[in-house]
Amino acid sequence: MVVAENDRNAVVVIREFNPKTDRERVEQVERSCEVGPSGEYSLHADLLGDPVCRVRNSPAYLMLVAEMVVITDGEETRDIVGMIRGCIKTVTCGRKLYRKTNHPPEPRPVFTKLAYILGLRVSPTHRRMKIGLKLVCRMEDWFRDKGAEYSYIATDATNKASVNLFTGKCGYSKFRNPSVLVHPVFAHRLHINQQVTIIKLSCTDAEVIYRHTFSTTEFFPRDIDSVLKNNLNLGTFLAIPKDCTHAVSWVGSEWFLSYPPDSWAIMSVWNCNDVFKLEVKGASWLKKGFVKTTRVLDQVFPFLNLPSLPQIFNPFGLHLLYGLGGVGPAYLKLARALFGYAHNLAKKRKCGVVATEVSSEDPLKSAIPHWKVLSFTDLWCIKRLDEDYSEGYIGDWRKSQPDRSFFLDPREF
Repeated sequence: MVVAENDRNAVVVIREFNPKTDRERVEQVERSCEVGPSGEYSLHADLLGDPVCRVRNSPAYLMLVAEMVVITDGEETRDIVGMIRGCIKTVTCGRKLYRKTNHPPEPRPVFTKLAYILGLRVSPTHRRMKIGLKLVCRMEDWFRDKGAEYSYIATDATNKASVNLFTGKCGYSKFRNPSVLVHPVFAHRLHINQQVTIIKLSCTDAEVIYRHTFSTTEFFPRDIDSVLKNNLNLGTFLAIPKDCTHAVSWVGSEWFLSYPPDSWAIMSVWNCNDVFKLEVKGASWLKKGFVKTTRVLDQVFPFLNLPSLPQIFNPFGLHLLYGLGGVGPAYLKLARALFGYAHNLAKKRKCGVVATEVSSEDPLKSAIPHWKVLSFTDLWCIKRLDEDYSEGYIGDWRKSQPDRSFFLDPREF
């Protein structure tokens, strides 16, 4: 517990979230932070009664709250005015070449212990009191106690208040600018290229392919097996040409990697629909009516393949596409087939949108269908938690150039 002085009659106490006593007030603060100014859109996230849901599946996590304690005429009142979540995992931050006699150099991953801050909220009536700064500092103390070397945050690049807090006051530096690609789930199914075969992989086969192909990719989680075995993972899917041997008879990942086709693509799907719901607020009745009309027309005339918006002004769910990658000249075509498959899966499970996040340099950014009006640019900022760490094999990760792609961990989206 950390006590920070505010004035003679009030103090701010930073402590761990208590699910038995804090849930209701935490949800109130969440709602107050999401309601935007009159006439503007705001995004409301319903965490379905579990404020820790966005970090719960990480190897180590913590949620802290800021409690304002006020003493008036000898009577004490307590009110939660802010919160923050954090988690820690081990990820790839670079690669090194392993040399063995009479063998070509083999790239191997370099791992680091990485912390992630998300869900920082401060009640609008208690801002400009350094409460957000106190929450971040206390969370960073926990990160250091757990041996994390780096901490990073993700925020909307247009959120100046958040960017200024982390880069101006907390010592973070701008690191990566990935793109969040969002596509609505139509009332009709998407067509999938008939020359493509899509195979659902076992967790074991998926892990083997991911570790073989993506273990040296930035942000690849060392515990990828835990991700794939999580109940929220709806499956890993492999797209290959219909005329290749593996499409006729699937023997297993080891055989596939020994005799791969010229092109292939892989994708996993994470069920955010059972973790939280989203809702856009602040729209006029005219806009709501337009969205409903497009949906009705798409349902009545599915053969026309009309684009339609989901009911985003009512609570809707999300499927997240992660682990997208592949090789070969037809890779992007196969990736688009996987997207169509993921869209149809989301339609079957009554989700409103499908989304993914890719590097700004990734060719998938232009290949994966998405709506620009729903998509946006993210900003990742990073900080080294202890300058006493050795530079290691790759040096200071903060100064590294971005790879063409990174591995999106769905547990923290």
